Amino acid sequence: MNDSPIAALEAELRELLGERGVSVELAARQRASTDGAHLSPVIKEQLPLGLAELVAYPANAELIAATVAAAVRHGIPITPRGKGTGNYGQAIPMAGGLVLDMSRARAITEVGDGFITAEAGASMSALEQAANAAGQQILMYPSTANSSVGGFLSGGSGGTGSIKHGSNSDGFVAALDVVHAVPNASLVHVAGEAAQPYVHTYGTAGIIARATVVTEPLQDWRGFFASFDTFEQAISVIREIGHLEPTPRLVSADLATLANALPPDPAIPADRASLRAILDLSTVAAATALVEAAGGRVEDVREGAQASMRISMMSYNHPIEFLQKVYPDRYFHVEVSGDALVDRIDEVHAVYPGGMLHIEAQHGRPIGMLAGVYSSAAEVFAGFDKLTELGVGYHNPHQWFVDFEPERTAALAATTDPQRLLNPGKLVVPSVSTGAKVS
Repeated sequence: MNDSPIAALEAELRELLGERGVSVELAARQRASTDGAHLSPVIKEQLPLGLAELVAYPANAELIAATVAAAVRHGIPITPRGKGTGNYGQAIPMAGGLVLDMSRARAITEVGDGFITAEAGASMSALEQAANAAGQQILMYPSTANSSVGGFLSGGSGGTGSIKHGSNSDGFVAALDVVHAVPNASLVHVAGEAAQPYVHTYGTAGIIARATVVTEPLQDWRGFFASFDTFEQAISVIREIGHLEPTPRLVSADLATLANALPPDPAIPADRASLRAILDLSTVAAATALVEAAGGRVEDVREGAQASMRISMMSYNHPIEFLQKVYPDRYFHVEVSGDALVDRIDEVHAVYPGGMLHIEAQHGRPIGMLAGVYSSAAEVFAGFDKLTELGVGYHNPHQWFVDFEPERTAALAATTDPQRLLNPGKLVVPSVSTGAKVS
């Protein structure tokens, strides 16, 4: 008889979740042990980074808490997982153990005036639809609009709506029900500032089981498509369009090379630089005037939520995915920011061989994804110094560590995860007291 801790946990979870709520099948464990980390050739060279020994599928927030409690009592590491759409290995179980798949806990429990509450597995697109039905809209949703709210808050940062509202750590979260890694784990309600330390920390200090996020009155959005002879023409207007009032939800632009890799669409003509935006109806005329003054042309203006979602799915790092599909094993990307993306674009492109910028309007200064032809991790990292010299800010997407407030996260996790069972391997920072590494 197998009396290992994993076998004991499996037996307990079958009683708790039912036969369909637990799996030890290899195919299920493999699916639960992968995410979008293949987007990074640096991480891809190191895959796989771990394999779940057990997968649990709790169907509501309370069962998420009960599952965590059981795993802690058996001393089993826990890797939280939403839809597995993260790109940095956040959902890969580096210590094996249990993968806590929360995709079945997807109830939207309340839509109120200025807020919406949902369980961790509810998709961001479902939240947007529910808010729209009540005459509201959520402040932002990621380019992977079908990702879960728990996953977006734990591992994402921004997206459609970020020009006005910043990242998901900038007032988007009103309250959370989180689960700490303790033997009697239950839902812990945190609101306002107390909720923020759980955002963008990969579940290493507490697992988000339910979330309340902020909404605002629904606007009349249009999908706006324009094209230009050159990329320089496109980026010459991106800041001005981003500053229109009411603030656009999204403004993106690409070189023709990137645009040619996007799904076929007559509004994105081949061999032309492309600009796409989600605009308040009242600003379409002003955006049209800016495009035409820069030598471009408006290809289409589309109504409806589907048009906006389509533009969202072609924003942020998604163009890199399209590039990689057309040119397998060729491109990598680095997240970049700063006015130099517009003012010194030729120098920015020259940092990496085959350099191509996907640019987004953003409050403060433009951001984007700088693609290059991949040769080695050393070359990728060497480019960071060159970007800094140009005045370009960058974020390294080729690692799986918590890099947002890691010291704060470690200090919280010392209390909420005393056995270090939550997503092991993702929190690596100097200890506040000793200077030793915590992982």
